[in-house]
Amino acid sequence: MQWTVVVPLKALARAKSRLSDTAADGLRPGLALAFAQDTVSAALSCAAVRDVAVVTGDPLAGRELAALGARVVADEPADGLNAALAHAARVVRAARPRAAVAALNADLPALRAVELARVLDAAAEFPRAFLPDAAGIGTTLLAAAPGRELLPAFGTDSRARHRVSGAAEIALDAVDSVRQDVDTGEDLRAALALGVGPRTAAVAARLLIPGQPAG
Repeated sequence: MQWTVVVPLKALARAKSRLSDTAADGLRPGLALAFAQDTVSAALSCAAVRDVAVVTGDPLAGRELAALGARVVADEPADGLNAALAHAARVVRAARPRAAVAALNADLPALRAVELARVLDAAAEFPRAFLPDAAGIGTTLLAAAPGRELLPAFGTDSRARHRVSGAAEIALDAVDSVRQDVDTGEDLRAALALGVGPRTAAVAARLLIPGQPAG
């Protein structure tokens, strides 16, 4: 099974506010864009991925991610993350009704294509499936097989919410790069320890991160 991966990205100016203790206001939009670029690049290189659709209302992010080869879907609902994902899934399936669709966080800068392939292969065994984040509270990937609705329930305690919705929890070892999203300085240090993509590495080199060499 090959997947269409849907990546949601909010306006860069509002992204990653919880990184304020690590990145100044002027750097956070660039850091959020770098996260998304490295995430999308890794997803596009994954053997299990047919294509990537980015849903965003940010013009700069749209241009930069389209240049990588992603399809950009306008966030027409402009009503939050779950509405954006549901809208993007409908757009994808309007063109390919039998598409397998997976929602993937945009802040996975250490993402490895081979690990993403393992997660998607595991997801293919279920009608709907999700992968919990490294903290064990949230979700980094939600997948829906052909003919199944995505039914995203991202937000606070999304691991529990997706489980209650009937999605199967994917339990795999050695897929840390697919689970390590970045919301805080501690998350960023963990991602850097795994090894981030080149765009994130370039922006992070401009930050003074405790526990990391100065750039």
